[in-house]
Amino acid sequence: MRILFVFPLMVISFGISAQSYTLSEQNDRWVIQPDGSIQWTINGRIPHSDHIEMAGEKVAMWMQYGVDSSAKPKLSRTLVFPSFRLLPQRTIAHMTYNVEDNDLPRIYINDRLFKAGVHNASLQTDMQEKVTSITHYGIMQINGEIGKDGLLLRRVYFPSVDKAVAIEKLVFTNTGKQPIRVDMDYLKREVSPSAERTSNGPHHFIISTIGAGLKTIQPGDSAVFAITYQATRAAEPLLTVDVNKEENAREMRVKQMTANLILETPEKILNTMFAFAKIRGTESIYNTKGGYMHGPGGLRYYAAIWANDQAEYINPFFAFLGDEIGNKSAMNSFRMFAKYMNPQYKAIPSSIIAEGAGVWQGARDRGDMAMIAYGAGRYALAYGNVDSAKVLWPLIEWCLEYLKRKVTAEGVVYSDSDELEGRFPAGKANLNTSSLYYDALISAAYLGKLLGIPVKQTKQYQQEAATLRINIEKYFGATVDGFETYRYYKGNDTLRAWITTPLTVDIFERKAGTIAALFSPRLWTEDGLASLAGNKTFWDRSTLYGLRGAFAAGETEKALAFLKYFSRRRLLGEHVPYAVEAYPEGNQRHLSAESGLYCRIYTEGIFGMRPTGFNSFTCTPRLPKEWNQMALRNIHSFGNVFDVEVTRTAPGKLVITIKKSGQEKKYTVKEGATQKVIL
Repeated sequence: MRILFVFPLMVISFGISAQSYTLSEQNDRWVIQPDGSIQWTINGRIPHSDHIEMAGEKVAMWMQYGVDSSAKPKLSRTLVFPSFRLLPQRTIAHMTYNVEDNDLPRIYINDRLFKAGVHNASLQTDMQEKVTSITHYGIMQINGEIGKDGLLLRRVYFPSVDKAVAIEKLVFTNTGKQPIRVDMDYLKREVSPSAERTSNGPHHFIISTIGAGLKTIQPGDSAVFAITYQATRAAEPLLTVDVNKEENAREMRVKQMTANLILETPEKILNTMFAFAKIRGTESIYNTKGGYMHGPGGLRYYAAIWANDQAEYINPFFAFLGDEIGNKSAMNSFRMFAKYMNPQYKAIPSSIIAEGAGVWQGARDRGDMAMIAYGAGRYALAYGNVDSAKVLWPLIEWCLEYLKRKVTAEGVVYSDSDELEGRFPAGKANLNTSSLYYDALISAAYLGKLLGIPVKQTKQYQQEAATLRINIEKYFGATVDGFETYRYYKGNDTLRAWITTPLTVDIFERKAGTIAALFSPRLWTEDGLASLAGNKTFWDRSTLYGLRGAFAAGETEKALAFLKYFSRRRLLGEHVPYAVEAYPEGNQRHLSAESGLYCRIYTEGIFGMRPTGFNSFTCTPRLPKEWNQMALRNIHSFGNVFDVEVTRTAPGKLVITIKKSGQEKKYTVKEGATQKVIL
């Protein structure tokens, strides 16, 4: 058990009768490739359809793609331009357009009509496209063949890294013996919202072709055509797009996002899912007039920040990743929240929208100040920059004072909503808010000492944390559905997924009953944790918290089995390749911050890294019995760049090796023990 401060221990008995959920066999659709991508080879199991989102600083590209029973493709593109705002001012008021297959320019092959992706019985049967494979790795690629003369078509989809442009690239390759003529119509189509509906407009959405016209492709050669989806403002000229340059830039950005914080385990699926999560977690950062703003995406949430998605979920991950844009977005989000501090201690808005120009306050008191203080405290410590910490300290201090004023007579925090915003009951004080407040107090005690805050104040935070921990047990501790765990709020008598939160903040008094409940048939489903026992609704965020908490609590073997199952389903199953938001809401959108939570299963759960200083952390590694070693490499955190390796040298003995600048430091610990590391 990790020990941060010494608290009174409570002896609790567990009366658990339910069995663990039996994980089902999985039938993978996708296969991991040597370059780290995943590929679906079309060899049956069709029709099938799916959707994926990709993003750059000025555009998001949401692709719906499918293959019918004859292996013909069906595609729909949705382009979102976060900084092209519409009126009235709302979270979702960004310029968005759909482009269907029938909106594309006509293409002729040897003077016969072919239109990529269009299902049309009147077309010549020998001009139909048959998809052979689809690949994902930050860029989407669809490979197919046309007719019987050896003509192949490779279609590539990606957003520009820094421009309001998304690109569809068509590469025709002649593998036959005769020249083939391919002719694409020139197209330029412009659509503009009315001036009355635009903010800082007028705005224009333009579809245009690159390389249109007739090209004769000799045997063994290729020809490239492209279609761009672009937004411009006012009298800005249409950008001249260099397709290859933009594709190379996207490839380099993907390499940037995956080169830091590399996971090495014996499990290829876990390593690969971790790499994909870094892409999705980091790509969804938009360059707005308010600065870099991380956004969840999902066609709705752009150029806006939330106390949960950004402050609580993704920002603590950025403190480990070392991506420059990610860290800029994290600091910017905290600065934006800080602008709403006030001497009356009225709540900071749950969400700041429209590039920072407006707010959304539609969910009452969700515990947002606990989310902000929790995330800012962990981020400030792990980022390891004293100047950044000084910027964040007033926000942390203010949020803690706000929360202190919300403590009820029972000693927990008043909060009449939660991050699910009324979708399920949350009472007037919920377990999540008090747990996050507890962790925020601990981080503030560490951070305050480093910043020279009076000892009286930091000791007060420690004492408040100790008292709150006792009160969490008294108020929320309960037998629910036969499990010695927590009720989510007063009067709650059905298991909730968020009983996992205490485990993620090192509150382990009820870990046995809580873990048994999480992995029981009452809560676990084929898609992870149900939000409410017996309900079909699931949100991946609670599953990701649950897996992190189970590892942190030392339930390593059980947690690993469920982590492997979950990762395989999300990476190689029917809806890939990222953690999702929810179902049925949003049709399992790949919201970005959930991918940050996936990575934190490893940094904070399996490797057990808890920030304690600008150059220090505690490490409680949870090396599974079936592994002999694991590593996190190229960590950019605590003001350093370093590796952490964990190796089993003998039964019950682990060696933690810290590698930095060509030097090594080794610590030998018992399994389950906590080691303080100073860089």
